[in-house]
Amino acid sequence: ALETLKMFEKKDSRVKSAAATNLSFLYYLENELAQATNYADLAVNSDRYNPAALTNKGNTVFANGDYEKAAEFYKEALRNDSSCTEALYNLGLTYKKLNRIDEALDCFLKLHAILRNSAQVLYQIANIYEIMEDPNQAIEWLLQLISVVPTDPHVLSKLGKLYDNEGDKSQAFHYYYESYRYFPSNIEVIEWLGAYYID
Repeated sequence: ALETLKMFEKKDSRVKSAAATNLSFLYYLENELAQATNYADLAVNSDRYNPAALTNKGNTVFANGDYEKAAEFYKEALRNDSSCTEALYNLGLTYKKLNRIDEALDCFLKLHAILRNSAQVLYQIANIYEIMEDPNQAIEWLLQLISVVPTDPHVLSKLGKLYDNEGDKSQAFHYYYESYRYFPSNIEVIEWLGAYYID
């Protein structure tokens, strides 16, 4: 893929920008941040209005820990294409890192309106409500999530934990037991079930 894309580098700016965008993404996936950054810069310089290039640039800046600057790139990508779901998702993650929880929630709720059954988006919304110490909302969103991915042991144990914290032992047992069925090696879940049976 890298070889093929490098052939397009010599072409006109729009093709060059598309090739550089893809090269940047591939290097980012391989955790070669210096190369990913170089190609992200090349992509943005070739076509300043390319939302994917701006998102990739934001990703490289995010990976280097500069969350404020990453947010600017994601916002610019969204100004150029308001339906760029990757930029919106990553902006939500960036706000989460910056502890701007309300803004993060706003991003993920907007995304939910576009991607109704996205497991990642549902999880992020549930997680934000958990951070905001609103367990009822967190439970509600996790229940929506398990209707999309009913066999995810992590989500099932998270539901068990939330119900347990709310004092609802029977619901907690149900979800912990379901989690154990799909992934019987989670020590935390085994410990909880053992203590429940002793009680």
